[in-house]
Amino acid sequence: MTDTAPPSSLKSETSNRLALAALLIGGIFIGGSPIFVRLSEVGPMSTAFWRVALALLPLLIWSRAAAATATDSKPAGFADCAHLVLPGVFLAADLAAWHLALHMTSVANATLLANLAPIFVTLGSWVLFRAHVSRLFIAGLVTALLGVVVLKGGPAAIGDGKLAGDATAVVAAVFYAGYILSIGRLRARFSTIRIMIWSTASAAICMLPLALMFEADFMPVALFGWAMLAGLAFISHASGQALIIYALAFLPAAFSSLTLLLQPVVAAILAWLPLSEPVGLMQAIGGAIVLAGILVARRG
Repeated sequence: MTDTAPPSSLKSETSNRLALAALLIGGIFIGGSPIFVRLSEVGPMSTAFWRVALALLPLLIWSRAAAATATDSKPAGFADCAHLVLPGVFLAADLAAWHLALHMTSVANATLLANLAPIFVTLGSWVLFRAHVSRLFIAGLVTALLGVVVLKGGPAAIGDGKLAGDATAVVAAVFYAGYILSIGRLRARFSTIRIMIWSTASAAICMLPLALMFEADFMPVALFGWAMLAGLAFISHASGQALIIYALAFLPAAFSSLTLLLQPVVAAILAWLPLSEPVGLMQAIGGAIVLAGILVARRG
């Protein structure tokens, strides 16, 4: 006589595996966003605006084609609308702060410090929601963060930038943590597409005045420039963020943010050809350490 797992357990395990796959693919898609940003013909604020504004097109098409889901409901009042808008405000603040940091400190510093978001997600989950964080998860988190430090050139890379720029990158990490946490609370009631449309539209509304106020080159003039913006919007945002939001329905927010540390690894690999930035031994070792940290955290 053999024991078999109940259907509900098998279904849950399958859902978790699909969610993990979606999270990893979403992290890879978003990891390509620095390439699109670097190759964009317009300024960083305008690039951020077009990222979320153009992403609304496939999201609206998806919304029309998708049937209603059991986990979706319409906002019941002002409070629900405010909760749906909040992730977009956090996202816009994160994009603005991160792009600003790129002009105030080194790219390595800005990218490294902006990826401290998992620390703030874990702290926020513990302070706000009293979520349990295991020691094994913390060990995985520390390992992954160590891998990011190695990937970006070692501890010396942290101190070679200007203090104001480094602080701005940390602010970006705080806002991205707020984005992850606010979405995690919404997935219990609203569908992925509803959250995506609300957060993307509110982020675009927040980014528009920043782009118009601080940059003259608001629109690209060549087809290549529009192609870079389309890739950023359709691949990195519409596809990447949708996969991540889907995964948050099945995985803890703290683990999800940790897995997204794959982004700097992906960015380093993708930058090899178009930007002529080869991956060195230090970067390869750092990427391996990040992956090891993710595996440890997964077990925790």
